[in-house]
Amino acid sequence: MQNLLLAPVIISLLTIAAHAQTTDTTKDLVKQGVALNDAGKYPEAIEKYNEALKADPNNLQADYEMGYTLYSSGKGKDAIPFLEKIVQSKDSKYETYDLLGSIYDDNNEGDKAVECYKNGIKDNPNYERLHFNLGISYLRQKRYAEAEACETDAIKLDPKHASSQRIYAMAEYEQGKRIYALEAWCSFLLIEPNSERSADVFKDMKKVINYGVTQKDAKHTNINISVSEMSAGTLSLPLTVIASTEGKTGLSAVDSLTLQLTAIFKAAPGSDEIIKQPALANFYAKFFDQLAASGNMPAFVRLISLSVYKDDDVAWFKENSKQLDALDLWIRSAQRTF
Repeated sequence: MQNLLLAPVIISLLTIAAHAQTTDTTKDLVKQGVALNDAGKYPEAIEKYNEALKADPNNLQADYEMGYTLYSSGKGKDAIPFLEKIVQSKDSKYETYDLLGSIYDDNNEGDKAVECYKNGIKDNPNYERLHFNLGISYLRQKRYAEAEACETDAIKLDPKHASSQRIYAMAEYEQGKRIYALEAWCSFLLIEPNSERSADVFKDMKKVINYGVTQKDAKHTNINISVSEMSAGTLSLPLTVIASTEGKTGLSAVDSLTLQLTAIFKAAPGSDEIIKQPALANFYAKFFDQLAASGNMPAFVRLISLSVYKDDDVAWFKENSKQLDALDLWIRSAQRTF
C-alpha cells in the first residue's frame, strides 16, 4: 500500500521536472531568438520563437518577441495575432500596447493606434514612450492640441528625450505658437546637435526666426503677417528679430543668429504666448532667458548650429574650448522645472 501511495507523489514530481525542463528550454530558445534579432537575422529569430511556442504555446514572452521581430522585419500585420494574445491575457501589457499601436499607426489606422496607446497609459502612466507615440499619432491626424498635451507629458517624464522635444515643437508650430516651437527645437539641438535630423530641425528653427521678415535691401526690412496674428501678439517676434541686428554690419551667420536668439530668449517670458499658455513656461522660457543672461550664448549657438556650419564651429571650439566647458557646466547646474 505504501508504494501505491507514493506513486501520485512520484508522478507529480516527474511532471514538475518536465515542466521546469520545458520552461528552461523555452527561455533558452527565446534568448537565442533575441540575440538573432539583435544581429538582424530576423528569419532565424522567428524560427527560434516558433520552436519556443511549440514547446510552450502559452509563453507570452515568446509571443512578444515574435511580434517585435516581425514588426522590425517589416511584417507588422503578421505580428498582430501574437500581440493580441498578450493583450487578452492578465499580464501587464503596456509595452505590448506600445508596439501594437505603432503597427496600427504605420498601417494608417490612427484610431486603433490611439486606443492602444491610451490602454497602455492606463496600464502604466509613467511609461514615457506611450505618451510620445500617442503624440505622434495625434500629430499625424492633425490633432495638434492633443499632440501638444501628450508630448508635454512625455517631456515631464523624460526631459532628455530629444524626439519628444521635436514632436512638441512641431505641434506648437502648427498651432501658431512659434516661441514655444523655437525653444523646443533649441532644446532638441542641445540634446542632439549633429545628426541628419539636427540639420532639419535647425532649418525649422530658422523658419520661425525669419517668419514674416523679408530683407528688402541693406537698410530696409519688411514684416508680412496677417491681421489676426498681429492681434495675437505675433508681431513682437519679428520686431524683436529685426531690432536685434539693427545697425550692425559685417555680421557672420552665426553672429546674427546669436544676437537674434539672445533677444528672443530675453523677450520670451513676457510674451503673450508664454503668459497665456504657461504649460512649460519654466522649462522653456525661463531656462532660455537665464541662458541668454549667462554669457554662454556664443558657445550655445555654435553647438546647435554644428550640423549646418560644422567646419567653422569645430574650428571655433578648438580655439574656445573653455567656453564650451563653461556652457556644459552651466547646463548641468541649471534648474529646468515644470
